[in-house]
Amino acid sequence: MLSKVLSGSVIGIEAYLVEVETDISPGLPCYTLVGLPDNAVRESRERVCSAIGNIGLTFPLKRVTINLAPADRKKEGAAFDLPIALGLLAASGQLSSERLADFMVLGELSLDGTLKPIQGALPLAAGCRKLGIKGLLLPHENAKEAAIIDELEVIGIESLDGAVAYLSGAKEIQPSRCDPAELFNVTSRYQDDFSEVKGQEHAKRALEVAAAGGHNVLLIGPPGAGKTMLARRMVTILPALSLEEALETTRIHSVAGLTGGSQALVATRPFRNPHHTTSDAGLIGGGRIPKPGEVSLAHNGVLFLDEMPEFQKNVLEVLRQPLEDGEVTIIRSMISVVYPARFMLTCAMNPCPCGYLTDPNHSCKCTPAQIQRYLSHISGPLLDRIDIHVEVPAVPFEHLAEKSPGEPSTAIRSRVEHARERQLERFEAQEKIYCNAHMGRTLLREHCSLDSETTSLLRQAMSHFGLSARAHDRILKVSRTITDLAGSTEIAPEHVAEAIQYRSLDRTAMR
Repeated sequence: MLSKVLSGSVIGIEAYLVEVETDISPGLPCYTLVGLPDNAVRESRERVCSAIGNIGLTFPLKRVTINLAPADRKKEGAAFDLPIALGLLAASGQLSSERLADFMVLGELSLDGTLKPIQGALPLAAGCRKLGIKGLLLPHENAKEAAIIDELEVIGIESLDGAVAYLSGAKEIQPSRCDPAELFNVTSRYQDDFSEVKGQEHAKRALEVAAAGGHNVLLIGPPGAGKTMLARRMVTILPALSLEEALETTRIHSVAGLTGGSQALVATRPFRNPHHTTSDAGLIGGGRIPKPGEVSLAHNGVLFLDEMPEFQKNVLEVLRQPLEDGEVTIIRSMISVVYPARFMLTCAMNPCPCGYLTDPNHSCKCTPAQIQRYLSHISGPLLDRIDIHVEVPAVPFEHLAEKSPGEPSTAIRSRVEHARERQLERFEAQEKIYCNAHMGRTLLREHCSLDSETTSLLRQAMSHFGLSARAHDRILKVSRTITDLAGSTEIAPEHVAEAIQYRSLDRTAMR
């Protein structure tokens, strides 16, 4: 007897349909699974056999052939356990397949028949609706996440016998409901706030400019100056995530297995802080069937690289493509995957190996050669892609002893949002251009014209610091952002002067 169960899998963040075809025919007991299954899928036989027996049903002792179609795509993960088990029960006559045809089925089985959560529930639910399938049958822990997709009947199941009872009509389970807007409002709160930062007004201003224009930023200062504290609060002054951005971000985190339970929707901008021992595959993504890396998990948020020169040079160099393109392409022998990676890069580093080159309270013992070698870990092309370099000095005791809180993140975010609104109006006709940092050469010429006085100032800076053409463009972009924060239309000399001072590592004194 033949049965067919609809299931699915994910490539990148896009779902595709997998048909689990089960044929049971007379002959010696034999179990054959085809359709390019990986080891986790092949091992489903033991889990399915034990689960069926432990809920009081019978595993068919005949010739069993299971095909996962399309047969030319690699299948991985344990989410095919439940559709395989239901397919076996339907093909052996222990379950009616009439109601089963209305659902996409996903779930990993325990030996006792209970279901464990899966990865990628949100993109699979989105794919289910796109394919016109009526409903989605999956583990109860994933139901809230999948229910974010409207116009889809999401049934959360706790065990195999619960799925059998529901599909046979012996038990009714109410579809899961989730209001994305309500969930978004409840969870879109940050724990950190800029009011907790003492002093560092210059660095706060630089981060405000960076947030307003979507610029990458590098914080340079001695240990204990507050670089990490400032960076962690960067997401709190970025414009609030839109619901569309939240859904896109959640799809990536869902594929990586970082959602579920109360974290059904990523409603705050992600902040990713990989350790400096991270490999290039960990940063960009990888695996036989590529999974998202840190650059994709930071999509629509902030990627923070602390102690940047400590990262391997080849790891830092792989950042160049996603910084330019806003996406990362991972190619393997049998598959090519594109993950979105539009993030703000925030980095921190010491000015020298010992960290005390710019600290008036400690003497630096590093030689010029050691300092040069330390700074050379960051290549010129990568450094040019960081719009803002700002020095973070040690905080004097007077500032630390202040009892009054600093300016809260909400006040800074309000100014940032007003500046972003001006940019959205400016780039309304442009596709995938949302802030000044995304401008290309054509838009720079159109929106960053300078008068003679401002042009002369920029020419002197280019000559004095030996700036590259890319650094020239970065200064213009930052100048445009400073002008937007000021509520002005024309870029003035003071706006360019402020942008120039945000190129610390380009100055002769730092070489």
